[in-house]
Amino acid sequence: MDERHCVELLEEHGVKPTANRIVVVKALASADRPLSLSELEYKILSIDKSGVFRALTLFREHHVVHVIEDGGDGVRYELCHSHHDGVDDDLHVHFYCEHCRRTFCLEEIGIPEVTLPEGFMMTSVNFMVKGICPDCRR
Repeated sequence: MDERHCVELLEEHGVKPTANRIVVVKALASADRPLSLSELEYKILSIDKSGVFRALTLFREHHVVHVIEDGGDGVRYELCHSHHDGVDDDLHVHFYCEHCRRTFCLEEIGIPEVTLPEGFMMTSVNFMVKGICPDCRR
């Protein structure tokens, strides 16, 4: 994702596109899977951990990222490709490999609709399948 697209994505979600925020968006966009804070910190050497975390916190508030609880070592982040800051309309299933501890996006598999009992209000959903990935099965 080039800088112009990063700026557009941030602006669509109501986030001011600062230099650090653009760097974090580029790092997430170039990843082939959701990344943990530690992985992002390692990938982005020009911003300290607290700067990356502040950007991710803001992105979470404005639906720029999905926060995925992977059932392993914490949370991972991936870009949300919806075009507004109010609703995530690109939710999909994730797969956590119990051997290599990587999390994969299964974008072709949507989140099943969940009907809650009266009085309950959903604010987010996390659909995680656990098992062994194809690389680890070899």
